[in-house]
Amino acid sequence: MAHDGGTGAGRRPSARDGRTGRHAWLSLLVLVCAGFLAHRHWPVIEAGAGRLAHADRGWLLVAAVATLATWACSALAQQGAVPEPLPAGRLVVVQFAAASANHVLPSGLGAGAVNLRFLTRCGLTLTRSATALAVKACAGTVVRACLIGGLALACPGALRPPRLTASAWTVAGWTAVAVVAAVVAALLAGPLRRLLRRVLLDVRAVHELPARAAALWGGSFAFAALHATVVVTVAQAVGLPLSPARVALAYLVASSAAVLLPTPGGLGSLDAALALALTLAGAPGAAAASTVLGYRLLTVWFPLLPGLVALGVLIRRRVL
Repeated sequence: MAHDGGTGAGRRPSARDGRTGRHAWLSLLVLVCAGFLAHRHWPVIEAGAGRLAHADRGWLLVAAVATLATWACSALAQQGAVPEPLPAGRLVVVQFAAASANHVLPSGLGAGAVNLRFLTRCGLTLTRSATALAVKACAGTVVRACLIGGLALACPGALRPPRLTASAWTVAGWTAVAVVAAVVAALLAGPLRRLLRRVLLDVRAVHELPARAAALWGGSFAFAALHATVVVTVAQAVGLPLSPARVALAYLVASSAAVLLPTPGGLGSLDAALALALTLAGAPGAAAASTVLGYRLLTVWFPLLPGLVALGVLIRRRVL
């Protein structure tokens, strides 16, 4: 019995195992729904793929360069989240590998696990590594919100609220109040309150160093802007009849909404949300499908295998 306990044969399922199982089932459900939608709209997707095959090569080259720059910007933001200097070359490679790992596990768990392991291998404690990831995530969220607000002002009428009845607006309002109350209650709980305090302390420590603060906010801004640039340049390559500002706004809103669904790398959820956002903005279905396919090829499918190879090399060399 002692040996069994040592090997973990009699371990009871934990709450974490239950959450992981629920995330896996929800991810599977989203992927099945995405497959159903793809099957239903296959002629549009096929037309979009054909249109992408004849896209402007110059714009696609610009999109590829912007994709490469996203990993450097992610590394810059991660360096800005900690006062200690990190090895720059390894940090960039880790972001490249983390992006591929993020397309295998749901809810950003892959990228988070890779970065957490790297920071601890660099000498940071587990707590400080986790708060560094939280600082980077908070900066990214603030930057996205500011970009959405600025683009919404630059494109009046692009974000139209849905037409709902008075009762529907009442239900939506009370739901929003309940969600805010739940978030506030969670933040006031003991463990989350201590975590929030540590995050705020780390934010203060980072902003006491102007170079680190500039790296955090500059890298976060450039990361979001470059991903939007990839979508914009692919849209230009396939001749999407929308202004670059509207395309960037559609991407930022769709990617922010897709975060709520725990699929690997937003697979299925981001594709559907981005295609819907572009279509609602006035783009033809085939052109919207071409834009989504081009963006996904450049940011997910082409780098996926090299990124996983880089991840294996990093693990073999004990960088992770």
